[in-house]
Amino acid sequence: MTDIRKGADPQKVPLSAKLNLETAQAPWKELEPFFAGGKVIAVDASLDMFLVAEQIVADNTSKIKEWMNSGLVDQVSDQQALTWADSNALLWTVVIKPWVLVQSS
Repeated sequence: MTDIRKGADPQKVPLSAKLNLETAQAPWKELEPFFAGGKVIAVDASLDMFLVAEQIVADNTSKIKEWMNSGLVDQVSDQQALTWADSNALLWTVVIKPWVLVQSS
């Protein structure tokens, strides 16, 4: 039986659950148009992509800059895009408009 607290909105989905529902694997070829628009962000495999997405939604600039300065989160480079195109890569994705976060599986 579901526990619905007084005043809780049963229609509201927690962010983590929503992100999980909006996560899928996609071939790089389908992501290339977003890459061409500068909208694809690579997330290092050492990070939890959901955590990164949550921090972007929360506009946690300091944490995002920390990851970027460490090379753990960054826009996909031309070289990485070529590598993924050549290997026909299948990537995990989550959309945080206007960004598409990607992570190698």
